[in-house]
Amino acid sequence: MADWDDVIDLTKLSGWLAEQGFGNAPIEGASLLVGGTQNFLLRFQHNDRDVVLRRPPRHLRANSNETMRREARVLAAIADTNVPHAKLIAACGDEAVIGAAFYLMEPVDGFNPTTGLPEFHASDPKVRHRMGMALVEGIAALGQVDYRKVGLEGFGKPDGFLERQVGRWQSQLDSYAAFEAWPGAAGLPGVDRVAKWLNDQVPVTFQPGILHGDYHLANVMYQPHTPELAAIVDWELSTIGDPLLDLGWLMATWPDPNGAGLGAVGTTPWEGFPRIEEMISHYAERSARNLDAISWYGVLACFKLGIILEGTYARACVGKAPKDIGDQLHATTIGLFKRAQTLMA
Repeated sequence: MADWDDVIDLTKLSGWLAEQGFGNAPIEGASLLVGGTQNFLLRFQHNDRDVVLRRPPRHLRANSNETMRREARVLAAIADTNVPHAKLIAACGDEAVIGAAFYLMEPVDGFNPTTGLPEFHASDPKVRHRMGMALVEGIAALGQVDYRKVGLEGFGKPDGFLERQVGRWQSQLDSYAAFEAWPGAAGLPGVDRVAKWLNDQVPVTFQPGILHGDYHLANVMYQPHTPELAAIVDWELSTIGDPLLDLGWLMATWPDPNGAGLGAVGTTPWEGFPRIEEMISHYAERSARNLDAISWYGVLACFKLGIILEGTYARACVGKAPKDIGDQLHATTIGLFKRAQTLMA
C-alpha cells in the first residue's frame, strides 16, 4: 500500500474523470511528487495524458478545502494570459469524491532552483542573471492582468487592503501570547518601531490586482534548458490586493550579493544573480505602477513574513513544533526585522 492511498482513492478518481467526460480509462503510473504534512501532488497517466493532482494534506486545516478551490479559480482565470503557470485541466470542489477538494493540472517541464541548478544554469553567471530578471517579469505580468476581466471579482477585498495589513499581522503576533513559554515580542528587534513606521507611511492609493502572496525562488519553476520561468506555483495565498507586495516579498527574501542573509531564499552558485535594486528597476520598466513607496512594501513583507515564521517558534516553545526548526525560524525573523529597519532607513 502506498503512503497516499488513504487520501487519494484512484478508483473514485477514475470514476469522477469518466463522469467529467475524460473517458472511461484506468489511472496508470501514479507516483507521489509531494505529500505528507504539505499538500499532496500526485502524477499519473489517464487516457495517454500526463496529469498532476493537487489536494490538501492528510490532516485538513480549517481552510484547506477552500484554499484548493481558490487556487483552481486563479489558475482558471489566468489560463489565457502570459503569466507562466501550470495549465488547469479540471477542478473538483466536492469534498466527497476523494475526501477533499482537489484539482488537476498539466505537468510542468521544469525545476525549482532552491533544490539545485542544472549544469546549464550552474555554469554561467549570465544565465543566472537572466533568471533573476525572469523572476521579476513573472509578477510584472501577473500585475498587468485585469482581475475583473478574467472573472476574479470578489476574490479578495481590495478596499482598505493596505490600511488593514499592520493591524491584522500585529493581532497575529499578539495571539502568540497564548503559548505561555514564548518569550514575547520583546525579543524581536524594533517590532513596535516597524509597525508604527508602516502605519505612518501607508501609500495613499494603489492599483488593485492579483497578488500571489508568497513570491520567491522556492515558488517558481524554471525551464530546463533556458533561464526563463516555466511556471509560478503554490497559489494558496493569492488574493486581490496590491501586487507591489509581491515585489516587496522579493525584497524581503532576496539574498545579499554574496548569496546569504537571514530570511533569504536562494540557491548555489549565487554569482551572477542581479541585485534587488536592479530587479526593482526592471519591474518599473514593465509596470505602470508607481514605485515611489516601494521600500514600504519591502518593510511590510519583512514584517508579515517575520510574524508568520515567529508563530512556529512560539509553538516550538511549548513543544508543538520541533525546537531546532523553531529556533532557526526565530533567527530568521530577527533577520527580517533587521532588514525591515535597513529598508526604512
